[in-house]
Amino acid sequence: MKYLFVLFILSYNFLYAQKIEWKEDQKLVWENFKSKKNNLGGTDVVAYTHCGWEYSVITSSDPKVSVKIDIQTIFNEDKSWKDDKRINDYVLVHEQKHFDIAEIHARKLRKEVAARIKNTSDFNKYFKSIYAKISSEYKNYQAAYDRDTKHGMNKEKQSEYNTKIADDLEQLKTYQKL
Repeated sequence: MKYLFVLFILSYNFLYAQKIEWKEDQKLVWENFKSKKNNLGGTDVVAYTHCGWEYSVITSSDPKVSVKIDIQTIFNEDKSWKDDKRINDYVLVHEQKHFDIAEIHARKLRKEVAARIKNTSDFNKYFKSIYAKISSEYKNYQAAYDRDTKHGMNKEKQSEYNTKIADDLEQLKTYQKL
């Protein structure tokens, strides 16, 4: 019975999961934006990308035992919204870059974790502060991206960010989740 319950949970999550994991060769499409509600409000908003990262940790009661931390960048389909009357390929690129920015910061988090956390004791000492620092940088970057590009409407700034984001991803390629 226990295994049947676990199988049910896994099947439910697979069939009804509303999350997409970031992959270099998989770009967002408008069909991924499944929310019917514009949670941001305002008539200026054409689309909203709800993305970030999730992590799981396996620690031990022995502080010297190695720790396993898995960090993945995710896009939430059921919380991402679009105005069907105003979407186009240009706006989709802007929204993809939000997802790419999340991946950049997941790679930064993986890099910091790899450098500073080797065991359960390290995890207990350092993870919260590392996570808070990268999370703050992530929020600031996303805000600057929308502000500087005027939500993608400033085509020159959007082009600059497209290049910067691609460069950042390349510089942190070593920390891409495989």
